[in-house]
Amino acid sequence: MNDPIAKPTAPASGRPPSPRDTATRRVPAGAKSQQRVRQILSVGRDVFSERGYEQATTAEIAQRVGIAEATVFSYFSSKRELCARVISDWYDEIIDATERGLPRDGSVRQQFAFIVRTHLRLMLLNGTGLCSLVLSEGRTKHHELSETFVQLQRRYTKPLMDVLAHGQRLGQIRRDVPLRLLRSMIFGPMEHVLWDATLAKRATDIEATIEQLIDMLWSALQPSHAVQPSHAQWAALVQFRDDVEQALGRLPAR
Repeated sequence: MNDPIAKPTAPASGRPPSPRDTATRRVPAGAKSQQRVRQILSVGRDVFSERGYEQATTAEIAQRVGIAEATVFSYFSSKRELCARVISDWYDEIIDATERGLPRDGSVRQQFAFIVRTHLRLMLLNGTGLCSLVLSEGRTKHHELSETFVQLQRRYTKPLMDVLAHGQRLGQIRRDVPLRLLRSMIFGPMEHVLWDATLAKRATDIEATIEQLIDMLWSALQPSHAVQPSHAQWAALVQFRDDVEQALGRLPAR
C-alpha cells in the first residue's frame, strides 16, 4: 500500500489552495513517502533534462527509480505536475543561492554583477538540460507548463528588480526607463547567451562572456550624467537584442 500524502494546507493569505498550489507543493506525510518523492524528483530531473518535456515519460522515470508507474501517480497527478515540480525546485535552488550569496553590504554594481554571474553560471554549469527545457518549452504559447513558467519567472526576477529599484533610489540606475523594460534589457542578452550555449550548442567561454556582459549591461543602466557606454558597447547591446528577437521568431533573419 502506498504511503499517504498530507493534504495541502491553505497559504498564509487564507485562500484555499489553487490547483497549482496543490500540484507543486503537496507534502508527503511519512519519511518513506518523502524519500520516494525525492527519488522521483531526482530521476525526473534527469529524464526531463535528457528528453525534453514531450519525449519524457513517467514510465521511464518509474523504471529508473525501480517502481511501478502507478506509484509515480500516487504522488503526482500527471506528467505536467511532476515536470512543474522539477522545474520549480530547480528555480528554488537558484533563487536560494542568489539570495544567500547576494552581497548585502556591497555596491549596487556588485549586487548586479553577482546576480548576472549566478544566473549564468548555475544555468550553464549545473543545469544545461533543464535550461534547454525552459528556453524551448517556456516560449511555446499555451504549453501545458505555461502558467508554471510565468509564475516562476516572476519570482525568479524579483532579486534583480529589487537591486534595480534600490539603484534608482540612489541615483545609480537610470530612472527614465521603467523597471520592467530594464529587466527585459538585462534578461534578453543573458537569454541569448544561454540559447547559444544550450540549444545552438555553440562553444562559449562562460567566464569571459559573463564579465563582458556585466560591463556592457552596467554601462547601459547608467543615468545620463554618468559615463556613457562606448559606441562599440551600444552596438554590441543592439546586436544582442536583435539576435534574441530573431531567435524567438520576432525578426526576419538578416
